Amino acid sequence: MSSASRRKTVILVGDGMGDFPCPELDGLTPLEKAATPAMDRVASRGRVFQLRTVPGEMEPGSDVANLSLLGYRPQEFYTGRAPLEAASMGVELAAGEIAFRCNLVNLDFSENTVRMVDYSAGHISTTEARELITALEREGGGVGHFYPGVSYRHLFVGKRPDHWPHTVPPHDYTGRDVGGYWQGYLDCGLAGLIRKAGRVLADHPVNRRRIAAGEKPANAIWLWGEGPMPEMAKITDTHHISGGLISAVDLLKGIGICAGLEVIEVSGATGYIDTNYQGKVDAAIAALDRHDLVFVHVEAPDETGHQGKTELKVKAIKDFDAQVVAPIVAALEGRDDRFRLVVAMDHFTPVATMTHDRTPVPLAIYAGEGEDRERRFCEKTGADAPLLADGEEFFTLLFGDDNN
Repeated sequence: MSSASRRKTVILVGDGMGDFPCPELDGLTPLEKAATPAMDRVASRGRVFQLRTVPGEMEPGSDVANLSLLGYRPQEFYTGRAPLEAASMGVELAAGEIAFRCNLVNLDFSENTVRMVDYSAGHISTTEARELITALEREGGGVGHFYPGVSYRHLFVGKRPDHWPHTVPPHDYTGRDVGGYWQGYLDCGLAGLIRKAGRVLADHPVNRRRIAAGEKPANAIWLWGEGPMPEMAKITDTHHISGGLISAVDLLKGIGICAGLEVIEVSGATGYIDTNYQGKVDAAIAALDRHDLVFVHVEAPDETGHQGKTELKVKAIKDFDAQVVAPIVAALEGRDDRFRLVVAMDHFTPVATMTHDRTPVPLAIYAGEGEDRERRFCEKTGADAPLLADGEEFFTLLFGDDNN
């Protein structure tokens, strides 16, 4: 089947939307509490499944889970989160080099503990963060290189030291003692870099201004998600489709690049609840004129889950439905093309735990027709639906009929 005659396929991902019943919501999940008429329409008129996005032996990160949503079996290709972010930033890794995700964080060093106060340094602005990362690169000591990203999310590239501790995502440890992990950094070959970074950050004008304004300073770096560059088969080859990806997050952009997709930049896309929803929608609709597949990722529900903010997560989900899903449903239903619309999440990010969970996620596929079953798009609906074992099975279901 030629590209011109294919159905247009759109995958909309509300990162981390899944959750468990919350006492403060009278036993509902944030997804159940939020008004989501557009997602409910997709679930009511389409087919609902549950998808296992995280293989049992892997950690439930957005890297692994979004690889599954793009049709991969992560256990075959995944080498770490940071190299995917390096790909998005155009950073090439030389032989023997490893990329590390570098968070700007806020740590509390009082009372003989090291506590992770904020994995995002108060969702520091990209402009402020760029100043800090530039200073770290200038003062880094020649053991590697820092590359600025978006908000608190950055990159460090260097040689893997002979001894490297077990690293963990800082967003999994909000409010918790991370002294053991911090000591691991100080016992390894990059201890000098870690200590020097702390001194540079402590004396930087950006942090002095943040403290004066009552904001959390970025007083430390947190390195994690390390790995070499993966070798991934491209979607253009495996499924003979062209595609575009829209996200504010370097990780997703890197996955898109490695998958052979056009990464579409949207001005004002922040990865939080203040993101440019309309810009993402406009870019997605425009991309349908040149691509078979458009993948739109919205980070806000995940961020609010990591913050443990129930009402804010409800808002993020409601905004995703009203400002992304609804206009794209309307646009697809108004086109002459045949289409498939997928609404999904990559993983659960429960507000109670503020970290990711490997529970299979609900997923709905709508092709513009079907009997209205009057059902919600939510965790309960997914739990009662047929299980797709992995991303490969999902993409076979989604595109298999196009290859006959």
